Amino acid sequence: MMQPIKQLKNIQTAFQMVRGFALLIAGGAFLMTAAVFIYHSHELKSLNQRVYVLANGQVLEAFASSRDAQVEVEANSHINRFHQHFFELSPDEQLIANQINAALYLADQSAKRAYDNLKEKGFYNQLLAGNVSQEIEMDSIQISLEAHPYEFTYYGKQKIVRTTSEVIRVLITRGRLREVARSTHNPHGFLIERWETLLNEDIKVTKR
Repeated sequence: MMQPIKQLKNIQTAFQMVRGFALLIAGGAFLMTAAVFIYHSHELKSLNQRVYVLANGQVLEAFASSRDAQVEVEANSHINRFHQHFFELSPDEQLIANQINAALYLADQSAKRAYDNLKEKGFYNQLLAGNVSQEIEMDSIQISLEAHPYEFTYYGKQKIVRTTSEVIRVLITRGRLREVARSTHNPHGFLIERWETLLNEDIKVTKR
């Protein structure tokens, strides 16, 4: 009688061992599957963030990021780019036209009015007649991202090179940024509104 009972216990023990082993394998397989899924999800997300850009015949790899993560960087770059186009001028009529056209793609009618006022006063003709060149250097940009459109103030310096002198001027402007669709002419997707010059005066004059 003891022999069948012993055999039955052995069978139960073996079954429990097999079941435990099977559960262990199943648990390991589940963990491995979950790890593989997480890894591939991470890799897929990383691949989706990669952008390939063709520049000068070469394929360059870049990483995309969300608009919110880059808004401050892009906003500062947009403002700086506008000021460079608007204020960096050489005594070349076509170059001036190209610079102003590029600037006006980045701003609204407030910039167009400023350009028209300078043109009406003969500013650009004086640059051409006097062989005057202008450069601009940004000091800083203060921008508030708490509310859209984003208010900003630009601080910079102008260097104006004339035939007989070199002038350094302080330049302070302000305006606000509105988000718009990106384009070839407006890669950052912002439009400067209500732009105005607060200060633009000589701080240093050197004879040449």
